Amino acid sequence: MKFTTDIVIGLEIHVQLDTKTKLFCGCATKGSEEPNTRTCPACLGFPGSKPVLNKRAVDYALRLCLALGCEISPKLIFSRKSYFYPDLAKNYQISQYEIPLGLSGELRLSDWKMVGITRVHMEEDPASLIHTKSTGASAYVLVDYNRSGIPLCEVVTEPDMASPDQARDFMKRLMTVLSYLDIFDEQTCVIKADANISIKESGYVRSEIKNITGFKEIERALFYEVERQKIAVRSGEKLMQDTRGWDAEKGMTFHMRAKETEADYGYILDPDLVVTEIPSEWLKQVKASMPELAEDKIRKYVETHKIAQLDAEVIAQERKLAELFEKVAKEVDPVLAAKWMRRELVRVMSFNKITFHDLLVDEKHLIELLSMVEKKEITEQVAQKIMEELVVKPFSPRQYVEKHGLKRVAETGALLKVCEEVIKENKNVVEEYLAGKEKSFQFLVGQVMRKTKGAASPQEVNELLRKLLKSKS
Repeated sequence: MKFTTDIVIGLEIHVQLDTKTKLFCGCATKGSEEPNTRTCPACLGFPGSKPVLNKRAVDYALRLCLALGCEISPKLIFSRKSYFYPDLAKNYQISQYEIPLGLSGELRLSDWKMVGITRVHMEEDPASLIHTKSTGASAYVLVDYNRSGIPLCEVVTEPDMASPDQARDFMKRLMTVLSYLDIFDEQTCVIKADANISIKESGYVRSEIKNITGFKEIERALFYEVERQKIAVRSGEKLMQDTRGWDAEKGMTFHMRAKETEADYGYILDPDLVVTEIPSEWLKQVKASMPELAEDKIRKYVETHKIAQLDAEVIAQERKLAELFEKVAKEVDPVLAAKWMRRELVRVMSFNKITFHDLLVDEKHLIELLSMVEKKEITEQVAQKIMEELVVKPFSPRQYVEKHGLKRVAETGALLKVCEEVIKENKNVVEEYLAGKEKSFQFLVGQVMRKTKGAASPQEVNELLRKLLKSKS
């Protein structure tokens, strides 16, 4: 493959599927966290034990393949990937190699770059290795087989990304897809990535960084590795293709072993698992169970609701925000709803460190608040203050406005009276303004807004004050 960019990145992402039981046995995927308690002869690889395929896991994997636009294999075939490591009790992992479940998909990044999906295949998770210190410093390692056999989908991308930022964006976009499909629980499931990275200066000699957890860590690991490779080339070192680990504590990668080739794994078809047919009727049922995805929502928001592309992108990327927006947009102007939910709601949640998973406010409160803004019953300043309190503790915005006298001062007569009071009470400031000190005018505006508790339109206040002060010049 001929590369043209300074940096070339491809990802292999392992997604834990949110099933109740493991991929090839009835052991629970969640529950007791006591080490080695959620196990059985099948997931421990005892002689004579036989794997039995979890249909729900296949349904979830098919959803992911379809969402990524993959071609679906008509047959599901599993192989044994042989390697000897403490996390594999039977010395091989049940995976897919010759014929993956999905081929040739794609996923769009926020900069509109399309990243190709080489393949999506199913496999079982190995056991957990518990290090007493950082990965490279532990004197020994403990093994917990509770994780062994948990269903995974591996998403392998083309080497289409040209920066750590794009790799992080890909992960975020993939998480959005997983969230919409209801096949991954952010609270309990794990997503890890192996990153393949090379630079132009070395002739694109590739290093693979194994088992990076978290979007920020993927970006950190890739930035470090780019710099490491550049320094190595500048110092005259000849880079060799290798597999590296990521030490998050030290913020650096470290050499693990020479990079394996596919032949090193000695793939063979698993004789204990029969070929599973995937008929068109099964695919139809899976397609029927799939929700409207983020890309479809973005198109709908722009074309039907006429909201800005950026607002549509931000709203659709967070499933719970999109669901909330669609409920509010049925009762309030969608453009207004998009503006407030994409900016103000997200701003206040971020300030209070509240996630959509924890958000208590519902569409009823937001419709009530934004309806008053739409009808100009309250000013935007008042609405912002109410939003700040509403996110922390839900209440009726309309009752709150009535209780605190925050209804918009819409009558020019009433506002004129307040402006006259402010001018009378601040004669020195008025004189400063008339002498050319513009900042004094902003002080007077602030006094009017304070007296009206923010219930006056700043534009109307400006116009009235300037008219009154002009008559005194």
